[in-house]
Amino acid sequence: MLPAAAAAAAAAAGIVLVAVVDPNEPGHYPPCPLLALTGLYCPGCGTLRALHALTRADLGTALGLNALFVVLLPGAAALWVRWAVRSWQGRPFAEKAPPPAIVWGFLVLLISYGVVRNLPFGQFLAP
Repeated sequence: MLPAAAAAAAAAAGIVLVAVVDPNEPGHYPPCPLLALTGLYCPGCGTLRALHALTRADLGTALGLNALFVVLLPGAAALWVRWAVRSWQGRPFAEKAPPPAIVWGFLVLLISYGVVRNLPFGQFLAP
C-alpha cells in the first residue's frame, strides 16, 4: 500500500504546484524540448496548462489545450485505484503484462495524436 500512497502523494503535490504556479506565465516551467527545437507540438504539449485549467474546473479550456490528456486522465485514475486496492489486499497489481496489442495501440494513439495536432486539418488539437 505504501507505493500507491506515495504515488498519490507525489501526484497530489504536483497537482497543487500546477494549481498554484500558473504554467501560462512564462519562466515558471521549462519549455517542451521538442517544441523549442522544432516548433512542433508533442503529444504532451499543453498538459500542464490543461491540468491547471482542470484545477480551476475549466473543462473546456483543458480540452482545448490537450484533449488526449483530459480523456485519458479518468483511466489513469482508475488504474491507480486498482493498484491501491490490490496493494491494500496484498495482491500484485497485475498477474501478467497487458497484451502487446494494447501497448502498441496506446503507442500508435500517442504518435498519431502528436502528428495530427501538427497538421493543418488538426490545428484544433494544438494547444
